[in-house]
Amino acid sequence: MKTTAELRTAFLDFFHQRGHEIVPSSSLIPAHDPTLLFTNAGMVQFKDAFLGLEHRANPRAVSCQRCVRAGGKHNDLENVGYTARHHTFFEMLGNFSFGDYFKPEA
Repeated sequence: MKTTAELRTAFLDFFHQRGHEIVPSSSLIPAHDPTLLFTNAGMVQFKDAFLGLEHRANPRAVSCQRCVRAGGKHNDLENVGYTARHHTFFEMLGNFSFGDYFKPEA
């Protein structure tokens, strides 16, 4: 059985070997985004890239983003602690393309 650290490393390494830049987790409190109180998804740190406000040197990224479940569109806070998959704090693994490839290449 693999540990959490081994699974995280395997995921990051898989995409890094395919040209993705490993981006460290950003803060749980978004530094430059007054629209969010907490980081609640892996894509939060790339919001400006998706909006076209930031140009990234590498158009591919992979991350393991620390997140806080704090409500929102898919609010399931009432399930926190009652199931094995609902936690207040979690890490979200994600691989991203900023205009470099689309679903057929993914």
